Amino acid sequence: MSPDVGELDEEAVADAMAEDADQTMATLIAMSHATDEGLRAAVRRIVPRLVLEQARRGAPKVRGITRRRVVPADRGGDLDVEASLDAVVAARAERRVPALDELRSQVWARPEVALCLVVDASGSMNGSRLATAAVAAAACLLRARGQTAVISFASRPAVLKKMGVTATDARVVDAVLRLRGHGVTAVSAALESARRELATADAARRVVLLLSDCRHTDDIDPVPALRALDEVLILAPAQDNEAALALGRAGGAAVASIESISDVAPAVSRLLAPR
Repeated sequence: MSPDVGELDEEAVADAMAEDADQTMATLIAMSHATDEGLRAAVRRIVPRLVLEQARRGAPKVRGITRRRVVPADRGGDLDVEASLDAVVAARAERRVPALDELRSQVWARPEVALCLVVDASGSMNGSRLATAAVAAAACLLRARGQTAVISFASRPAVLKKMGVTATDARVVDAVLRLRGHGVTAVSAALESARRELATADAARRVVLLLSDCRHTDDIDPVPALRALDEVLILAPAQDNEAALALGRAGGAAVASIESISDVAPAVSRLLAPR
């Protein structure tokens, strides 16, 4: 994929992605730390785009964006002159002032879903795990535009994107790709941090998406923190999902097992499907 110093063959990258997306992404992430500055820059430009392409596959229409809706004007909002015109004409014909509930105004509709992605960055954060985490972050951003938070955690949580704070998709994906595995796995503390982020959202549905094998190693039972949340969905590696399945059963969380990065976006869509 790198035919010469400082170069990246994007056609070769596309072919490799079509043949084995997981291995290609892992290789590119390793190349993003190359000593060749030109190659490193080229890889860091292309990887976020590839991640977003993976996340868009099969993604439904965005459901998290707030939209305006028309309501009777006595409920507040901004007067909708066009929608109120018939009521004004009818009242004028009757030589009276139209009642407020006859007029129409526009208000912001409540967002349908707010998402907080919680990424396990403990232990060995290799290329494959980074790619999976980045695609999961992108899938959340696409599903709940403006109503997404991203948290990484090992021994303690770190907020990569706060709820309600504007950041480009590529910037958030890049922040995830820069994670390095370290420390113990403090699942409970991470879920508490997610609860605080979601408390600032005004969506009808508030969901924590936990990307982890859920092997907590800090001796704090994560079940109470999980049960304190409205809804938790777990994405776990298929080859190491026993602890995640057990946590899901104990706390009432749905669990999806991931074998490949191509599984991530469909799994997110499936878990977030209207109930």
